[in-house]
Amino acid sequence: MQTRNLGNTGLSVSRLVLGTMTFGLQTDERTSGEILDAATGAGINFLDLADVYPLGGDLATAGRTEEIVGRWLEGRRHRYILATKAVGKMGPAEWDEGASRKHLLDAVDASLRRLKTDYIDLYQLHSDDRRTPLEETLQALDDIVRAGKVRYVGVSNFLAYRLALALGKAEANRWTRFVSVQPRYNLLFREIERELLPLSRESGLGVIPYNPLAGGLLTGKHAPGSPTAGTRFTLGTAAQRYQDRYWHEREFRTVESLQRLADQAGHSLTTLSLAWVLANPDITAPIIGLSRPNQLPDLLKATELQLDSQLKLRLDELTTEYRRGDADR
Repeated sequence: MQTRNLGNTGLSVSRLVLGTMTFGLQTDERTSGEILDAATGAGINFLDLADVYPLGGDLATAGRTEEIVGRWLEGRRHRYILATKAVGKMGPAEWDEGASRKHLLDAVDASLRRLKTDYIDLYQLHSDDRRTPLEETLQALDDIVRAGKVRYVGVSNFLAYRLALALGKAEANRWTRFVSVQPRYNLLFREIERELLPLSRESGLGVIPYNPLAGGLLTGKHAPGSPTAGTRFTLGTAAQRYQDRYWHEREFRTVESLQRLADQAGHSLTTLSLAWVLANPDITAPIIGLSRPNQLPDLLKATELQLDSQLKLRLDELTTEYRRGDADR
């Protein structure tokens, strides 16, 4: 599989990232191991987790995904780039979440224990904690890196202006700088093209987007009406979030148009949708999620598909409305 450097670092990563948020709820440990075996066997060397995973779980299940991956990694940790995230709620106390110094220092140690490793390659803020001063968060992350527990730091779900503030404060104080951003990005959500991607390009940040298939809607397997049981649109506490994002008449109309275009081009909608994300030069490596190993081949085909200019233009035109922010509607 092709590789790219993560932003302006010297860290080379696979062109696809394996997301693990289904592990431990939507997929049991055995199936999760089969997915890991298939993905890494195909050349994926970059694994993305979060301490709150599995997606859709609660406090009782938080950390289960890291535990599953930690057991799978035993004896082969050195072969993979391991990324995880913190900020989400991990306990009953008010300080068991957020980006405070207390929580981040506790959270990184807990993740290291669950993952059965003494370092994390990329440690990311899962979201922007506005209650905690950026200076406190950045200094805590700098201390974590200096302690040898983490090699690089990044963010997820940050607005462009907040990320720019953080980059400036880190530079001014000579703290460890963010090297990557993890935003939502797909044919049905393109708002990051307006500000976040230009900022990332000019700042030398790697971009590892999640939801490249819009939670599965861009596979073409869903139909309007009640969401399909056992998918992200029905599973646990995250179901409503995914329905709010994508389960709308407008999105289904767009998917129908995209499916016709995919059929004409001779590709699956899954492959075409992921290839469109990969065709953006600002994207380092999109995060793919699987519930079964047999879903992998269509995703791997996307890494080999070079979209011709007319097909790329048609995809762009069909989804232009998803590039606008709320202020433009």
